[in-house]
Amino acid sequence: MNKEVAIIGVGWSGFHPSTPEVSYKELMYAAAVRAYADAGVDPRRDIESFVTVAEDFIEGTSIFDEYVPDQLGAALKSVHTITGDGLHGLATAYMLIRTGVFDVVAVEGHSKASNIQTLDSIVGHAQDPVLNRPLRLNTHFVAGLEMQRYLHDSGSSLEQCAAVVVKNRHNALKNPLASYSANLTAEDVMQGPPLAWPLGRLETATPVDGSVVIVLASGRKAAELSDNPVWIAGMGWCNGSASLESREWSTLPYVEKAAQMAYRQAGIGDPWDEVDFAEIDDTYAYKELQSLEALGICAFGEAGELLMQGAFDPYGEFPVNASGGSLGVGHLLDATGLHRALEAVLQLRGEAGAHQIEDVHTGLVQSWRGVPTTSAAVAIFDNQEG
Repeated sequence: MNKEVAIIGVGWSGFHPSTPEVSYKELMYAAAVRAYADAGVDPRRDIESFVTVAEDFIEGTSIFDEYVPDQLGAALKSVHTITGDGLHGLATAYMLIRTGVFDVVAVEGHSKASNIQTLDSIVGHAQDPVLNRPLRLNTHFVAGLEMQRYLHDSGSSLEQCAAVVVKNRHNALKNPLASYSANLTAEDVMQGPPLAWPLGRLETATPVDGSVVIVLASGRKAAELSDNPVWIAGMGWCNGSASLESREWSTLPYVEKAAQMAYRQAGIGDPWDEVDFAEIDDTYAYKELQSLEALGICAFGEAGELLMQGAFDPYGEFPVNASGGSLGVGHLLDATGLHRALEAVLQLRGEAGAHQIEDVHTGLVQSWRGVPTTSAAVAIFDNQEG
């Protein structure tokens, strides 16, 4: 059994609203080549297993994992397909290595959102086929309902949700991967185009095309292959029902449970004091506030006020989404969790460039599968072994 697992290589490609010049296979290949070069590995010789995160509905292709091996150099190797967010794929690779059966595993996720003409209709198939789907509830409509309930119960305000957009899109100005960087005011956001009241279009992450590949290794292999590994100190996940009738609407117990699992493994008692930064879900602006509270960074109803005080700014007490998050960079569909992991790795290696946070050693990454799921994953990364 392998006790320690590290990330030894990361690669990415795309990160644009539209990439008509390449196929999703070319995006995957470019990201894989970059990750393998970063890790110093040959996929045919060194990588023993591969994980891909994909959803056949999104891909438009049945049994999508058949289209993965060629781009990843995974021919005649085991490939695990996870129909979940990228962090769920990372958790799968982590467990594969912890078993001791594998020492080096690669994880791939991608988005070719620009190929999808009816994305809202497709993701609507995730709703309960008996109770919800016949009502033809738009995905953003469901998010608007949740936002309204959260604001009502927590006492958070529309201005605080707008401030999330202002922060993240301003942070994105320093990130070359960001497609939606901007200098906005809260008034700009609140007076922007409506989407599903009280949710506005500017408070909703816009999809982009891109691919992320991450290479993981056991502690022994990481010591052999990498001079700058990022260690996985803890991973947690929780997957609940997609039913709209049997859930909490103002709180996120699935995020809380995933976080508690990761904190136990990492030995973290107080994330505010023991974590240096976070890259977390902001698919919708209000979700960043909800997630901060579910992660135990602050109490229920406190995230908005702390945000307004500057606590979550890149130079604040607890930097959140210094990359710009999904609101600033763009939403990579199933690869979104891997994008957040990528950003955390770059921060911990001191390679985040203009948006580098000073003196960081421990990072928190969290993802959400999206409407209508109650599905989340949390990872704790550290640049110091043990």
